[in-house]
Amino acid sequence: MLMAVKSLVSSTPLLQIPRHSVPRSLRCRSLLSPKSLKLGLSSDAPRPLAVRARAASSSSDGPASKGSVEIADGAAVSSISSSSASSAIDFLTLCHRLKTTKRKGWINHGIKGPESIADHMYRMALMALIAGDLPGVNRERSIKIAIVHDIAEAIVGDITPSDGVPKAEKSRREQKALNEMCEILGGGLRADEIKELWAEYENNSSIEARLVKDFDKVEMILQALEYEMEHGKVLDEFFLSTAGKFQTDVGKSWAAEVTLRRNKRLGRQANSSSTVDCQEN
Repeated sequence: MLMAVKSLVSSTPLLQIPRHSVPRSLRCRSLLSPKSLKLGLSSDAPRPLAVRARAASSSSDGPASKGSVEIADGAAVSSISSSSASSAIDFLTLCHRLKTTKRKGWINHGIKGPESIADHMYRMALMALIAGDLPGVNRERSIKIAIVHDIAEAIVGDITPSDGVPKAEKSRREQKALNEMCEILGGGLRADEIKELWAEYENNSSIEARLVKDFDKVEMILQALEYEMEHGKVLDEFFLSTAGKFQTDVGKSWAAEVTLRRNKRLGRQANSSSTVDCQEN
């Protein structure tokens, strides 16, 4: 076995890698010199660690990415390509628009310095994170849905009911934008996951999607309450448009708490139009 390993090592081109670029978990005194990482064998290592440069030409496993590095430890293989990094940065640069695009509903009501789309999605993700354990609900999936549910607005912007765009047309535009974004990302598993999560939310097709849709409305009325307090406005529209449309117990409970606080502040009595009495849609 040792002879076979030595043969493999001697036939594999060595790749000089600066020490600082090697993950701490891969460093070993017996394998590393102070200046660089060199391929070798450790007396206490159960398996050999092979580090080699991949050729730009195709292999039996498919084409290799030019300039990529492959680190093999037994059966585990990790490949980092410069092209995937480029796609990731292009995608993230596009998503920057989510941080700078202000939510149109607040602009229409004269709110100065309103929240961005990313602000809205971030607090929704926090809602999914802090919600108590719920039967049948995958917390991680809920957080992911919250993060991507408005991601297409990086291209189409924030389309509100006041824009007069039919729901089907709004969905078509966002689907087209989402596909473009996933192409920029370079396709693959992560792009497919984003599409799946977005469609799940759009179609209201799971308990996680229904929960996040409730968080979407709760976040909006909570923000409306905060803007009422900060700007001395009355934003009834946002509370009336969400009344009776919460689908989950958590959504109903949180919306009722927001409405209760608002009613106390305004000196109102809870009435039939309040989200306190909302029913499943």
